[in-house]
Amino acid sequence: MKVGYFQFNPVFGEVKRNLDYVGERLAGAECDLLVLPELFTTGYQFVSADEARALAEEIPGGPTTSRLIRLAADRRMHLVAGLAERAGDRLYNSAVLVGPKGLIGVYRKTHLFFEETLFFAPGDTGFPVYDIGPARVGLMVCFDWYYPESARTLALKGADVIAHPSNLVLPNCPDSMVTRCLENRVFAVTCNRIGSEERGGKKKLAYIGNSEVVTPKGEIITRAKADQEELAIVEIDPKEARNKKLTPYNDLLAGRRPEFYS
Repeated sequence: MKVGYFQFNPVFGEVKRNLDYVGERLAGAECDLLVLPELFTTGYQFVSADEARALAEEIPGGPTTSRLIRLAADRRMHLVAGLAERAGDRLYNSAVLVGPKGLIGVYRKTHLFFEETLFFAPGDTGFPVYDIGPARVGLMVCFDWYYPESARTLALKGADVIAHPSNLVLPNCPDSMVTRCLENRVFAVTCNRIGSEERGGKKKLAYIGNSEVVTPKGEIITRAKADQEELAIVEIDPKEARNKKLTPYNDLLAGRRPEFYS
């Protein structure tokens, strides 16, 4: 199975431009599962709730999901991408999973970071896992990594690969995902963005790049630079994530003792 990420610098508010650019860069890509950044069509640093609402879209009817579905069909791949979702009077920081046959699932970010709490409602989907054929894919978004329960929940639900769209500004996530993969014996594809945003007199946000693919044994197969665009595709065997035995005597998940965890 081939998995990968496309790390780039979205232009704030230029939804069509960002979609066109992703389409151009993925035109020759051969991949089973490719992850794009969090809020990859809108940018991240909103200055008002009205601005966030104007840029948010319905799923699946909005232009971003529609375009991703066409791209997935054309390239015969699965895509996970972050976008601002509008659902009735609520906005969510969401991620979609689409494939050659259309929309597969939606995840709404559970743990909101910083000023996201001003614009988005906390997610209400829980942590979903979807079977795409060669692998079972679990979804989480950016700051969810800070809560070990996120990745553990996906592992307990049977995820082989965690798809992790991100707009990381804190420095800790890339190395911490090694631990998340080790403690759950799963693959993770974290796709961050690069560049910076400084809008409406707000403090500058500098994104750290370092998108990566990590194995269930904590090996970093590939990691992007902090400040360079990168399209990376690597081969993995998702079956490696289904063997939870650390030793002949220790099964990672079977050895849990949840009766003592509360």
